[in-house]
Amino acid sequence: MQPLFGNRIYDHALSRRDFLKLTILTTTAGATGCAMNPVTGQSQLMLVSEQQEIRIDRQNGPHQFSSDYGPCQDPTLNGYLSRVGLDVARTSHRPDMPYSFRGVNANYVNAYAFPGGSIAATRGILVELDNEAELAGLLGHEIGHVNARHTAQRMSRSMLIGALGAGVGLALGSENEKLGAVTGTLLGLGSGLLLAHYSRDNEREADRLGMEYMVRAGHNPRGMVGLMDLLRSKSRHTPSALETMFSTHPMSEERYRTAAHNAQATHAGAAGLPLNRTRYMDSTASLRRIKGAITAFEQGEMEMGAERFPQAETKFRKGLGIAPDDYAGLVLMSKCQVALNRADRARAYADRAKRIYPGEAQALHVAGISKLMTKRYDQALAEFTAYEQTLPGNPNTIFLKGVSHEGMQHRQQAAQEYLRFLQQIKQGPQAQHAYERLKSWKVL
Repeated sequence: MQPLFGNRIYDHALSRRDFLKLTILTTTAGATGCAMNPVTGQSQLMLVSEQQEIRIDRQNGPHQFSSDYGPCQDPTLNGYLSRVGLDVARTSHRPDMPYSFRGVNANYVNAYAFPGGSIAATRGILVELDNEAELAGLLGHEIGHVNARHTAQRMSRSMLIGALGAGVGLALGSENEKLGAVTGTLLGLGSGLLLAHYSRDNEREADRLGMEYMVRAGHNPRGMVGLMDLLRSKSRHTPSALETMFSTHPMSEERYRTAAHNAQATHAGAAGLPLNRTRYMDSTASLRRIKGAITAFEQGEMEMGAERFPQAETKFRKGLGIAPDDYAGLVLMSKCQVALNRADRARAYADRAKRIYPGEAQALHVAGISKLMTKRYDQALAEFTAYEQTLPGNPNTIFLKGVSHEGMQHRQQAAQEYLRFLQQIKQGPQAQHAYERLKSWKVL
C-alpha cells in the first residue's frame, strides 16, 4: 500500500478524499476483580473502578462534545438541562457521581452518557421533545446507564477478552511473528465490536431505572412513554435520521409497550405528576426558532455521508439562510467545501466559525485542513497547534502537525510528531505514512 500522501508531501497535493477523511476524523478516542452492582446489590465481574470511570469520562468526553460542535451557546438552555438532570440524578443509586449535563450543537437525534456521569443531549433531539417530563425520561435513561455501570461492564469484558487474546497472540508470535500480529488484530476487532453499543438488556434496564428516577424527581411517567413514542414514530418515517442513536441505543416496539405498561402499573400513583410543557417550551425557545436550520443541516450531513457533496452544499446553504451565524452549520459548510476541493471557501467558513465560537476546537481543525490544501504549511501548523492547546489528546491533530512540519521540510519536528502519533495509533494509512517517513529518514 502506498503512503497516504505519496512519496514527498511537498511535491504531491493531497487528494480530495484524503482531505475529507482528515476533516471528519476525530478522537472518539489489570487484575481481575469483582464489585457490587450499585443497582442490584449483587457481585459482578468488574475490572474498571469508579475512579477509572471518572478518568475515562474526563479524558474522552470533551472530544465527543467537540465532535458534536461543542455545547450549545445558550447558557439559559444549558442551565435548564443541568437543573432537570441533577434533580433526576439525585434520586438515583449513585447520587454522588460528578454528573454534568449539556445540550450539544449536533443535528442528529441522540443522547449519550460517559461512565463518570457526563451526559449530553443533541439539539436534534431537544427540538423534537414536547415537554419536560420527556426530557426527564431522556436524561433519566442516560443516568440509568451510568448507575448500572453498563460501559464499565462492557469495558471489563473487553479487557478480559483482550487479555486472553494477548496470550494467544504471544504464543503464536513465538512461532510466526506475522501470524501473531494478524491474530492480535482480529481479536482487537472483536473487543471493539463488544463496545460498539448497548445491548437490548442494557436498554431495558436503563428504561426501567430512568422511569423510576424521573418519577422520584416529580415527573409524570408518561414522559418516558412519550419519548418512546417519539422514537418509534421517527424510526418508521425517517429511519436514516436515527441510525446513530439506534446503533448505540437499540429501539424496539417492546420498549414502547413496556414503558406504557410500567407507567400504568408500576407507577400508577404518579399519574397526577406534571408534564411541565410550558416550561420546556420556554427553555428551548432558542433552538425551536432555528428548527428549520437544524433539519437542513442534518439532511446535509446525510448527503455528505452519501458523498453527494453538491446536494449537501444546497442543504447547508438553506440552513445558513435561516441561521447565518450557526457555528455547526458554518463548520459543516467548511467541511463540504473541502470535499468539493474549494480550499479558499472552506477557509472562509472555518474562519467565520472561529469568530462565532472562540475556544471551540473543530473550526480550528477544519481551518488547518483548508490551509494544508493550498500548502500554507506554516498557517496550518498554527491552526493545529491552537487546536491541541484547546483540546489536547487528539492523535489526528498530532499527525497533521507532522504533515505541516514535513511540508515545511522541518524533518526533525515532523519526526517528533510522527513518533508521538505512533505511540497512540498503530494501524491505518496515517500510521503507515508516519512509519514510512520515519523509516526513510532513518529515525526507525
